[in-house]
Amino acid sequence: MSKEVRRRSRPRDGLGPSKSYSRPSQKSSKTPGGLLTKLAISAVAAGVVLVIAYMRYQTSLKSAVKTPLQSPTILADNSSSAAENPDRFWGTYRSHMYFGMKTRSKASPVVGLMWLTQFTGQMPPPLRHWCDQGDRLQRYGWMLHDGVNFGSQDIHDSTYMLRTQFVKRPGGQHGGDWSARVKAVPYNPNKPATVSLMFYMALDGQGQLAPQLTKKRLSSIKGYSEELGHFELKFPKNTATGARNSHLISHSPQLDKLKDVLMASMAVDAWDKKRTLPYFVLNGRAIPSDQPTNFVVHQVTATLPFEMEVVFESGSVTNRRDTLAGNVFENALQNHVSSFNERFLKTFPLKERGYSVNEINFAKAAFSNMVGSIGYFYGSSLVQSIYNEEPVEYWQTPLYTGVPSRPFFPRGFLWDEGFHNLLISQWDPSISKDIIAHWLDTMNIEGWIPREQILGVEARAKVPGEFVVQRNKNANPPTFFLPLQRLIKDMIKSNTLKDRTFLSALYPRLKAWYSWYNSSQVGKDPSSYRWRGRDATAVKQLNPLTLTSGLDDYPRSSHPTDDERHVDLRCWLALASGVMADIARSLAKDWEEYDRTHKLLTDNDLLDKLHWSEQGQQYSDYGFHTDRVKLERPKPQLNLQPGQRPPPMNQDKIRVTQEEPKNQFVNIFGYVSLFPFLLKIVEPDSPKLYKILNDLKNPSLLWTDYGLRSLSQSAKLYNRYNTEHDPPYWRGAIWINMNYLALGALDFYSRSRGPYQNLAASIYKDLRKNIVDNLMTNYEKTGYIWENYSDKTGEGKGSHPFTGWSALVVLIMGERY
Repeated sequence: MSKEVRRRSRPRDGLGPSKSYSRPSQKSSKTPGGLLTKLAISAVAAGVVLVIAYMRYQTSLKSAVKTPLQSPTILADNSSSAAENPDRFWGTYRSHMYFGMKTRSKASPVVGLMWLTQFTGQMPPPLRHWCDQGDRLQRYGWMLHDGVNFGSQDIHDSTYMLRTQFVKRPGGQHGGDWSARVKAVPYNPNKPATVSLMFYMALDGQGQLAPQLTKKRLSSIKGYSEELGHFELKFPKNTATGARNSHLISHSPQLDKLKDVLMASMAVDAWDKKRTLPYFVLNGRAIPSDQPTNFVVHQVTATLPFEMEVVFESGSVTNRRDTLAGNVFENALQNHVSSFNERFLKTFPLKERGYSVNEINFAKAAFSNMVGSIGYFYGSSLVQSIYNEEPVEYWQTPLYTGVPSRPFFPRGFLWDEGFHNLLISQWDPSISKDIIAHWLDTMNIEGWIPREQILGVEARAKVPGEFVVQRNKNANPPTFFLPLQRLIKDMIKSNTLKDRTFLSALYPRLKAWYSWYNSSQVGKDPSSYRWRGRDATAVKQLNPLTLTSGLDDYPRSSHPTDDERHVDLRCWLALASGVMADIARSLAKDWEEYDRTHKLLTDNDLLDKLHWSEQGQQYSDYGFHTDRVKLERPKPQLNLQPGQRPPPMNQDKIRVTQEEPKNQFVNIFGYVSLFPFLLKIVEPDSPKLYKILNDLKNPSLLWTDYGLRSLSQSAKLYNRYNTEHDPPYWRGAIWINMNYLALGALDFYSRSRGPYQNLAASIYKDLRKNIVDNLMTNYEKTGYIWENYSDKTGEGKGSHPFTGWSALVVLIMGERY
């Protein structure tokens, strides 16, 4: 018998069974009470479970933004190691440096160059280190660089030129040897400057450095790190007349502080008694001998001309036949130069198209700057979702990527990189595959990729704080599908095991990325899309920015709402769906859905229904819009209440709407209007193509003698400041990436059967000539390729050198679309 039964059958007070015990009224008074208690306990338990589940759910929402995609990475953890990829282990991967070397490892020792001009009287002396437009160098950039083996760069300072060169040599187990040479030549031999060249090595984390002194001169640095094993950086004796040597042995808290540490260790020496101006030298050991050394500098000072060399030798090379210096260095360099020149003209047949030697050298410089600016970064992005009150750290990740501009944007930009690899992939497809794989391996569990990757202390030191945090609702154009079109066709054609393996690893990540766009960026109307990230409360902006589109201040609807439809994003997804169908078909995956989506998004009738404005006779965005807006300074507040503070004087101007907005097509003609044409979606026989072609050639709209301007002169926001302080950016300037797409589309339509072939061919010929001539003219005049160009004068504008997508001029010259 159970304990419960025995308890209930026991006589009360020893009197036998009690009648009252079994009365229904008593039974009903006790049983519900027990049941209620049990129910209450169950309810509390269920509540606790729900609370725990909710807390776990909230935690998962918060952590999703920083959780890697649950799919095997494309690249193995050791794919960038010296063992797996020795050819690309060492490189000029410090993109922000005038000259710097590092490896593709998490915590690579770094080598770099600093220099200064002596006897200028400036205190402190201007010290060149990181690329900086404020240095006002006459010009600098790689003249030759093959992306792997060698490079030669000219740097024009105020009164002299530096030529930096490097050559790599394979061998051993840790990436082989390399050597660098710097030549310093005065412009005027009768007035030679005295210059100090300073080569350094610094550790980023683990490792050891042991300076080697010979008669108080730093002759080499011996060292050890996990990825490099034992190594030695040698400083062969300089033979320049009257050269003086000094050095620094010190410790730097982190890599972005190297220049500060060096400047703090600089002393004034009386080298020449006849001079009254100070002479700056490094003061030797700056830390006690028992403290760890992670920063060593070798300084050579001499009156120009002179040159110096540095030689890196891996301890794992056991059969080294000679030192890579002097004539050995020169011979190796010339062999690489000859191979490069031959390969360049084979890849980009410019000679066959009638270009002169100077024009071909310009193209070589444009290309070399792009591949010479490829960087290797390691660190974590700072990210945030709507579920995170504060930004959180992404996981630690490597990134091998090109950069748009060494002085201004020395970091990875998602939409820029697709354009970069249109050029890189035609030179070396393996580099492009490596770059694309690195980017896609930074994808989180949602299928999102941070659009701007700022990895490591040096990269973060170059970025204003307000631009560091990346938000997971924000996209960028999926431009990787542009180079992937060609790469995938080539891989499908080759059908090698290596290419099939790469495609199989690539596909799940592209699928997740594609799905993220189709869930996070869709519009309210079927098959419409909308860029997220526009700020409807941005009252100081004439037209709220659309940074996520890549076109920044290009005018969209004046008042952002969820009802917007963005034609450029729809076209990007049309491109992406076609490429996805090709990959899936080649892998025998379910490709039909991608193909149906591609047909839907390229259907001209549906495109016209959503985006063709009969009033504007153009493809347009749709949204809550009015053209009648202006910036005005707020009027001073009168009749203040007692104790109420008056508003600050000279407040920034704010936007004033002079006419109520309404849902309508945004009839502002410019690059966005061209996207169905740029991405070859408009049918070759469509009358709308005829309208677009004629609008292209119209000087009052987009046509100039220098290229297609970004915004029509007839647009009310043409060349208008977007705030009181922010000058126009995509509101009239000529951008080379978009002109490249326009030329590719013109070339396509000139070869597609239809009534407008000849018109497209004629416009193509004139536009191509205008672009190439203007970039050449600017390069010869200024020494730089620029971020964008004035639609009025053709003059270069913005950051420089800008050898990201502006280097697409090489493909334009070679007619490779």
